[in-house]
Amino acid sequence: MLETDLLLPWQDVKTLSDKQASPIYGVHAASYESIKSGNKTDTPVQTDPPIPEMLHNLSLSNNFTGEVGEILCTNEGALIGLGDGSDPFAWAIGANSLPQGLYYITNILNDNLAHLAALSWLLGTYKFDRYKLQKKPVSKLIAPSNVNIDSVKHEATAIGLTRNLVNTPTNDMLPHHLEEEASTLCKEQNAHMKTIEGDDLITQNFPLVHAVGRASTDAPRLIDIKWQPDDAPSPNRRKVTIVGKGVCFDNGGLNMKSGAGMALMKKDMGGAANSLGLAQMIMANNLDIDLRVILPVVENAIAGNAFRPSDVIPSRKGLTVEIGNTDAEGRLILADALTYATEDDNKPDLLISLATLTGAARVALGPELVPFYCDDPAISAKLAVASEETFDPVWQMPLWSRYAANLSSNIASVNNISGNSFAGSIIAALFLKKFIPAGTPWIHFDIYAWRPQSEPGRPKGGEAQAIRALFSMIKQHYTIA
Repeated sequence: MLETDLLLPWQDVKTLSDKQASPIYGVHAASYESIKSGNKTDTPVQTDPPIPEMLHNLSLSNNFTGEVGEILCTNEGALIGLGDGSDPFAWAIGANSLPQGLYYITNILNDNLAHLAALSWLLGTYKFDRYKLQKKPVSKLIAPSNVNIDSVKHEATAIGLTRNLVNTPTNDMLPHHLEEEASTLCKEQNAHMKTIEGDDLITQNFPLVHAVGRASTDAPRLIDIKWQPDDAPSPNRRKVTIVGKGVCFDNGGLNMKSGAGMALMKKDMGGAANSLGLAQMIMANNLDIDLRVILPVVENAIAGNAFRPSDVIPSRKGLTVEIGNTDAEGRLILADALTYATEDDNKPDLLISLATLTGAARVALGPELVPFYCDDPAISAKLAVASEETFDPVWQMPLWSRYAANLSSNIASVNNISGNSFAGSIIAALFLKKFIPAGTPWIHFDIYAWRPQSEPGRPKGGEAQAIRALFSMIKQHYTIA
């Protein structure tokens, strides 16, 4: 649950009495020595107005250092630690820690930092409380004057949706549940959705999606969402297509995972969850693009009809795929979906794939930094700028074509795994590339969709990754000028 009503539109705090609104002073760690020495007006990072005497004394007696996660509060206001300033979500601790009341930020923030401060406040209110009652945050923030409050709330809502979908255990997030969530979003945003389910995937030529999901008692399906602003077509709009991996649970198939390997596999639909989060952000902000979202949704299960190692399965593209390992299933369902996304009149101006695809990506970059793959330098450069502006970290990895030979098969067009353990994330991206027409403006993200430890505004659990940067890039470069 995310409490968007705890962020209020800007109002001149000078018109409010001291009892109506309390000031928050963001303090950087570098300022601590200045505060300690009593020099409250000439700190390395200036706060405006200066910190009141009572708060100053409280900071001394409590060894307040200004590190992220620190907070102190009196009747004169609150101090929030901003650390070295590299984490704009440090403000989030106020939403979850301050007593009930109305607050405003005294720091002078540029437009981007003000937006992130307001967003962090809302993200600080997030709690996954579907199965366990939790104390709700009650402190409200008056947004800085240079913040578009609607934009912040749309962004926070999309992140909340993504987190909720990933956090929900598989008994309540099987393929049919995920379809229901997508349908609800479509109804809210006036989007159109169709679903191809079960054996219809065979008749409509999605053999890889069907093969991966056929052993589950919950039928595999492909969800296809289309949206236009005000439901009105325009020949000048750019087409943006998002493809998200929706493996609702992955026990590895016949190449079964260990118990530890399965522990977080409810999150293997994180690509689909992030795709729906990005779609919600785009639709709620009414971006002037033609949006399409394609979600292959399955459970990779074990039964007598499960697909096997060494099977050779046709694909929608016509390539045959030898199954080297049933636990490399995500790339299989994405292959059919990416082919479908680039056919005929559906060819997009930007194709995005989001998937919790490999453990190798985590070995390379850890859980927080998202690797992406793209052959188009212009798209990569735009994304890098958007990533920095939104504090949504991504890192470009190479589509090293020489590694594609590792996917060779003696009996099929391609194998779904490499014959060695090297460059796993790159190999997976190169597999996907085989199913995308040359010249397609494509960008692929190998996300984790999970935060292993909590930080302000980012609790342990399901996480939205790369979608804020993508939204910013799409808004700036793919909408009609």
